[in-house]
Amino acid sequence: MIIKRAISTEKSIRTIETENKLLFLVDPKANKHQIKAELESLFNAKVKRVNTLIMPSAEKRAVVTFSPETPAIDIATKLGLM
Repeated sequence: MIIKRAISTEKSIRTIETENKLLFLVDPKANKHQIKAELESLFNAKVKRVNTLIMPSAEKRAVVTFSPETPAIDIATKLGLM
């Protein structure tokens, strides 16, 4: 499993509402293409872009931008973030 969990902070909730993005904690060895493929299959959603960040604590985060026809708020509701 590449996607470990969704990250829910004040800033990430704001980006869900304004920029149609979600923040996930992912496997450090996963690449952007693998992250995109897993999210599209899990949520039946169209992913527009994936940006990754490697944190000093050796964890990897993915900022996922969804296409306009797939609202991030719907996926956040399915995950229980909203």
